[in-house]
Amino acid sequence: MAPVPSFPVKVGHIDDVQELKKTKPSSIPERFVRDIIERPKLAAVTTPSSCNLNIPVVDLSKLLNSQDLHYEIKKLSSSCDEWGFFQVINHGIDLDLLEKMEKIAMEFFMLPLEEKQIYPMAPGTVQDYGQAFVFSEDQKLDWCNMFALGVEPHFIRNPKLWPTKPLDFSHGLNEDIFEEMFGVAVQAVRMNYYPACPRPDLVLGLSPHSDGSALTELQQGKGSSVGLQILKDNVWVPVQPIPNALVINIGDTIEVLTNGRYKSVEHRAVTHQEKDRLSIVTFYAPSYEIELGLLQELVDENNPCKYKRSIMESTACTMLLTSFKARKLLSLPKSEPTNHIETPY
Repeated sequence: MAPVPSFPVKVGHIDDVQELKKTKPSSIPERFVRDIIERPKLAAVTTPSSCNLNIPVVDLSKLLNSQDLHYEIKKLSSSCDEWGFFQVINHGIDLDLLEKMEKIAMEFFMLPLEEKQIYPMAPGTVQDYGQAFVFSEDQKLDWCNMFALGVEPHFIRNPKLWPTKPLDFSHGLNEDIFEEMFGVAVQAVRMNYYPACPRPDLVLGLSPHSDGSALTELQQGKGSSVGLQILKDNVWVPVQPIPNALVINIGDTIEVLTNGRYKSVEHRAVTHQEKDRLSIVTFYAPSYEIELGLLQELVDENNPCKYKRSIMESTACTMLLTSFKARKLLSLPKSEPTNHIETPY
């Protein structure tokens, strides 16, 4: 089940951005217009990156080659250490499967509004169709429609939320397939649809955030415009889509487990004036029952403990589907003693 707020949440009127685009508005509704300090620079929205920064690319096929193994593992480690983001190529996932996922996701977003609204996202929750992360009437909205589902373990699923259209959306799912693949780990999926926006310099497709998950995998739609940006050295760096590649990023959970060595990096999405954009995101986190704490091997006199321990149960689903900042909640005050370290397992 999706997290349910313990207090009433009033979010006010929320326009569906796909329907808004159809009206060809002469101006952007005020709830979508960002404060000046938040607005993306026009050059970063309309053109490829003018800077020389590009996130690393890891070739997974080289991890199976003894000659290239050491170099590629070193690249993978430095990617997690220095960037928190990387793209993977030659990942072995059937490209026909990836294309089918994109096709089904796109077919869902192209359904009439009344059919999509059969699965409304309740105020303050993060599953179903609509705008996630909205908790007040005066909050700025993202220029994006979302459809999010808890997948694993079974008790976070709600079969009533799985669409019957398009017909292939849930076709062929073995009841225990995710348990067989991932054990008791927590998994959730979210599809994001970013319609073209007449003023991409005023809005954000997705607000800046880090992921509360352990790992996040992003599939950018075929032919997508540049939309994902990550914060590197206080500069928003566009992630150039590579055909058939997947984008992987470290979540707050891994940053906590590695005592800050591997970075969970803030990122956001911008929009395009002429092109729509689709992305499919899968979030992975440890079992609900696991006690979250850092790995003892990564703590010593030069690298004292930075995070306290916590049971995942109360936060895992929220961490997966929202911009939950786990490492901030678990950070130790600098004055708190850190000499007592336990292994989390």
